[in-house]
Amino acid sequence: MKYVCVHGHFYQPPRENPWLDAVQREDSAAPYHDWNERITAECYGPNAHARILDGQGRIARIVSNYSRMSFNFGPTLLSWLQHRAPDTYAAILAADAAGAAHFAGHGPALAQAYNHMIMPLADARDKRTQVLWGVADFQHRFGRRSEGMWLPETAVDTSTLETLADADILFTVLAPRQAARVKAPNARTWTEVENGVLDTTRPYWVRLPSGRRISVYFYDGPVSQAVAFEGLLTRGEYLAGRLVGSLPSGAASGSLAHVATDGETYGHHHRFGEMALAWALDHLAGAADTRLTVYGEHLSLHPAEHEVEIVEASSWSCAHGVERWRSDCGCHTGGKAGWTQAWRAPLRESLDWLRDGLRRVYEEKSADLLKDPWAARDAYVRLVLDRAPEVAAAFLDSHAARPLSPADEVQVLRLLELQRHAMLMYTSCGWFFNDLAGLETVQILRYAARAIELAKESGGEDFALPFASRLAAARSNEAAEVDGRFLFERRVLPARADALTAAARHAAASIVEERPKTSWVDAWRVTVEDSRRLRKGEARLAVGRLSVVSTLTRAATQAVYCYLLDKGPLPGGAVSVFSGLKAYEAMLWETTNLFFQGDFTGVRAAIERHFPEGPMARKGLSADEERRLAELLLSGAASQAEAAFIATYEREAPMLRALAERGIPAPKALSAAAEFALNARVRRILESETPDLQEAEKVLAEFKMESVRLDEEGLAYALGHLLRRLAEAVLEHPFDLRAASALSEAAGLASKRAPGADLWTAQNEVWDAVVHLLPERLARAQAGDAEARVWCQSIVSAAYQLNIKV
Repeated sequence: MKYVCVHGHFYQPPRENPWLDAVQREDSAAPYHDWNERITAECYGPNAHARILDGQGRIARIVSNYSRMSFNFGPTLLSWLQHRAPDTYAAILAADAAGAAHFAGHGPALAQAYNHMIMPLADARDKRTQVLWGVADFQHRFGRRSEGMWLPETAVDTSTLETLADADILFTVLAPRQAARVKAPNARTWTEVENGVLDTTRPYWVRLPSGRRISVYFYDGPVSQAVAFEGLLTRGEYLAGRLVGSLPSGAASGSLAHVATDGETYGHHHRFGEMALAWALDHLAGAADTRLTVYGEHLSLHPAEHEVEIVEASSWSCAHGVERWRSDCGCHTGGKAGWTQAWRAPLRESLDWLRDGLRRVYEEKSADLLKDPWAARDAYVRLVLDRAPEVAAAFLDSHAARPLSPADEVQVLRLLELQRHAMLMYTSCGWFFNDLAGLETVQILRYAARAIELAKESGGEDFALPFASRLAAARSNEAAEVDGRFLFERRVLPARADALTAAARHAAASIVEERPKTSWVDAWRVTVEDSRRLRKGEARLAVGRLSVVSTLTRAATQAVYCYLLDKGPLPGGAVSVFSGLKAYEAMLWETTNLFFQGDFTGVRAAIERHFPEGPMARKGLSADEERRLAELLLSGAASQAEAAFIATYEREAPMLRALAERGIPAPKALSAAAEFALNARVRRILESETPDLQEAEKVLAEFKMESVRLDEEGLAYALGHLLRRLAEAVLEHPFDLRAASALSEAAGLASKRAPGADLWTAQNEVWDAVVHLLPERLARAQAGDAEARVWCQSIVSAAYQLNIKV
């Protein structure tokens, strides 16, 4: 029996703004909001619903690659998926459960050290927390303990393996060049491993200083390289053949062919790579002499017998060990001629200096609050995963050295957040790429800045200036970016946000919409204590008082605001810390009276007087928030313009048709009105709760009759959204004939009119209906159930139009 295992390391660095605990827009990921969203669309989602095509290019099967491969997801990425792509997140968890059923109880998912810190460069304290957080995160999400753990960049040393063993981890996966020498069972001598050449078809065990053992798999380097960089994913046949062919003809029983690459290889780095993988796994699963497996199952069947010693401080992505994350070793991702990575060393030295200072603050300020500050940090992942009040209460009760006041609880949570960011600032991607000014390096510096801020808020020393001074030694290759200090001041500190930022966002939004009593703005809970929303003509005023509480630390701030919209596209105003009821009422009285008098210049002057903090109190809006506010503000005007266009078109439609019949061009203004009106009518029909698709066909016919341009991209988007909605309705209401009929009709319209429509989600839903609902309905139809027969006809028709083979 030949065993085959494919491992995918699915990972993105944490991208959240440390103050907001939310990912902001990343222009380089356009047209997507950010890189997490883009790679989810290109890779993480498609691997949960990978297509296997027949010889005519029709979808023969839709399968989850995750359930048939070994994989790990970074915990911070899973957290993002849980909240921003919940369907994909749920599919990943379900695939692990399905895989466990197939692989004799051994789930295909592995844990990962928490935030991708390079473990050999971490000290014992950080190693322990990274492993414990990775284990806890995995168990929380997957509902079981992980047998193995993926090490970031497979970077390893003996103390890291010892830490894994402390956490009851059975194995990890390394690159072949990370093996130093091997010894066969009962052999007295070692065999040196030269140039990474060793037998990768078996597991090995490492003897640890504690006397324990841990198993290690060394993946097939050449085949993994071919998958990632040499076009092996062009066709699934190539991948399957290369995997099986990597085993020698005389391979011992239980020999394993296995590869490990970045999971993003399958779909993001190589478009349709997930389809090649799906075909290969399907083919191998059906072969008589091949068995798909995962590492946990294989290890249980074929325990490690050969011993290995690892290359200390080595990794899979740096030929110089782990120097890529602390020196100018020559490993990089490109750049211009003459560029160096000399900035890496001073960056790490600066962060190490900061880490040590932050630890002093943490230990000093938590000494009388926590029984064991470092045990509390190890357990803090419980709150990171679930910040429900009852979970926080249980955590604090368990670790408090004495009864804590509300202020003490804020201090404890603030100190633990300090330590969370002190680990996040070591995320490996900060050193991986070619220049200091890259997104990833700026991101880890933002984590450092947040940790510095939390230390100061905790009553500790202010590390900001000395840290920035140290960063000056890290020089960017881009002259305009200067050095680390310049980046810290120009690209890191401006990203800061606080409770007043949340208050400003609430206030600006309240100009155009009624806000609920309690709402959440990123990492804050905002409660309205008082609010006034006024309007005079087109001008608007919002004045109020808010309670703003951090969902991370429970720190509370009372804030007041005053925002005016009288000219310009967006409201302007200020927020400030509440300084007393008398001052608030004076500001409220003056600004509202001036507004009612129509003295908007006076209102702006009053804002200047009552908010003396000046520009620091004027919190800017993000690009996403500006866009949303602009849409809200312009919605009324847009509706009026749309109504005017439609009225003009309906009045002149007969003349426009007559002109089109005679080949006479219509005046541009009328042609524009017709184009807008007809496209808007189609969109409204498709977006309605019960779309009349026959009416949509009639309107689409008018485009040709009147020589008007159809917005094909808009039609494709609207039809794709409608198909998703109708397919979900079929699954939610499987006995509803109208839902099945509407889906069939919409699929036919999309096939005929919008070949560019996004059918992906609709195909997934219809495939589920074909697999899980259609067989039972067919049986009913064959037994004479007329309604079942009509339902089956509709679903089969929809599947055909969506390119699904039934």
